[in-house]
Amino acid sequence: MAYGNFDPGSQELHGVQAVKLLVAGGFGVGKTTLVTAVSEIPPLRTEERLTEISANVDDLAGVEGKTTTTVALDFGRITINPEVVLYLFGTPGQDRFWFMWKELSVGALGAVVLADTRRLEDCFPAVDFFESRDIPFIVAVNCFDGADIYEEDEVRASLDVGNHVPIQFCDVRDAGSSKRVLVRLLEHLMATAMEGLAAGTW
Repeated sequence: MAYGNFDPGSQELHGVQAVKLLVAGGFGVGKTTLVTAVSEIPPLRTEERLTEISANVDDLAGVEGKTTTTVALDFGRITINPEVVLYLFGTPGQDRFWFMWKELSVGALGAVVLADTRRLEDCFPAVDFFESRDIPFIVAVNCFDGADIYEEDEVRASLDVGNHVPIQFCDVRDAGSSKRVLVRLLEHLMATAMEGLAAGTW
């Protein structure tokens, strides 16, 4: 199955409802870690070691210890029950790979935008991308060790997202915390679908 042709976001494959979700955000925010933490299969990762040349291109401020980077996508799977399976696609974070986001977003039902409070501006492109395509998303604030702690309203104001966008604080290194992020996203997708049905737009 080619990842670019996974359409629509929720489709039935051999009696199983397959749901495609994206995990996006800036460089070094924890997308690969989240997918790895929750995937029931060894995740497909397209990571390459950072070289001296790429270090001169990528902004490593705040993530100086990072030694690898995703150059295409991360892929993981979670079986909710025998009828529903989630397919997670982590997007590359560097701006030179943003051209891949359009293809990866084909058929996506929703998305997680991971944010780092030390570099909130890095997730602006992901927020703009999903807003412009009417793809429902939540913001998951990855609480890095030593990072300043902010209230939800402060994060919301900094990202300029409306009250309809849920914000979830998390530690993506912890499988339970990462699962709660996905639960929050699924709850948001169901609520959005119900609102659409009530408004007659679905």
